[in-house]
Amino acid sequence: MADRVLVFDGDCGFCTRSVGWVRAMDRRGRIEVRPYQEPGVPESIGTDAATCADAVQWRGPDGARLAGAAAVNAVLDTVTGTGIPSGLYRVTAALQERVYRWVADHRGRFPGMTPYCESHPGSCRSS
Repeated sequence: MADRVLVFDGDCGFCTRSVGWVRAMDRRGRIEVRPYQEPGVPESIGTDAATCADAVQWRGPDGARLAGAAAVNAVLDTVTGTGIPSGLYRVTAALQERVYRWVADHRGRFPGMTPYCESHPGSCRSS
């Protein structure tokens, strides 16, 4: 597994579309993107499926795991090659986390695409 891993909800069409944007922005291929429904993925970053179902997870090169808006900002730091997103997060964390939680709680209502696990059923365990 790569030293930068983004773990997402592979049963969510909005989440699948969002990680598609991450892959497109990550031109250097620095981030490994995996659904938490893939066997062994949650454990590989030091957590469990319930935690991954609650919020997107990030494991960075330092081994630290972040969740929610903090994880999104770490991804943006990586794809932009700057620390600007996390710098902004430090001063707006409470607001960003509230917005992240609202989006996560309503993700089924946002436009998406065929969920990853539906398109790759052999990669995901039944949920």
